[in-house]
Amino acid sequence: MSPELGFRPTSGWMTLPTFLAIETASIWGFVRGVIAAKQQSGAVEVTTIATIVAMAIVAVVVFVLLLGHFTLQPNQAAVLLLFGKYKGTARDDGFHWANPFLTKTKVSLRSRNLNTDKLKVNDSRGNPIEIGTVVVWHVANTAQACFDVDDYTHYVAIQSEAAVRHLASSYPYDSGHDHEVSLRGATNEVNRALQAELQERLNKAGVVVEEARLSHLAYAPEIAGVMLRRQQAEAVVSARMRIVEGACGMVEAALERLSASKMVELDAERKAAMVSNLLVVLCGEQGAQPVVNAGTLYS
Repeated sequence: MSPELGFRPTSGWMTLPTFLAIETASIWGFVRGVIAAKQQSGAVEVTTIATIVAMAIVAVVVFVLLLGHFTLQPNQAAVLLLFGKYKGTARDDGFHWANPFLTKTKVSLRSRNLNTDKLKVNDSRGNPIEIGTVVVWHVANTAQACFDVDDYTHYVAIQSEAAVRHLASSYPYDSGHDHEVSLRGATNEVNRALQAELQERLNKAGVVVEEARLSHLAYAPEIAGVMLRRQQAEAVVSARMRIVEGACGMVEAALERLSASKMVELDAERKAAMVSNLLVVLCGEQGAQPVVNAGTLYS
């Protein structure tokens, strides 16, 4: 892993006026030397030639030094290399000057969004599903981002896709038990697992994962209809079980209440008939139409 080295460049507002003044003076001296050489009759004096050459050299050197100025915006860094050797990273925003022979590669430190494409993968039960994620990340170590991986943005995209595929194959789409972790039922836990795996994969590139969450989750089209019917059947069965549990509790309470109040004495046969009638009324999908017994007719 490449450690990041700090680098403090010189303020450009201090060097720029100085270099401009020297450049102006050297150009003016060069022009005056050329004029003086033309005015001299015969051979040109050695001092005049030396002045012209010196002023030309100074002008060229100062012009090259002027090329060392660069600017940095907030949350932006510059990785500095001198003939292939890493010299450090400048992080202070503003107008700066550094050795003009330094190669200055600017790296954004701002947060970035990565919205992955919808991937078709198999969950832990082998069901084909479609899954997509949104990853928020930023560069924390510029040396690792520039030197430890070839292209850190491409590296983040590829590793994010690999992490999503691994995550999808580790959990079922939907839980078959109350305490089973699933992609659809335990979203927060799945998001935390995704962020942890992404961070482990992207540490090599000096990247910090701020947030990672599922943005799309659905069954693949070829099984979506079948899975929808299965979910509907499971919902109906669950609802029926709740209804039966409630109905049994109501019947039990009714029998206990009648026995406690001694309002009517029911034998086993009548209790069975009452239980049957109450369950039909309470568990039926449509409203019951009871037949009222008004009494017995005797001839």
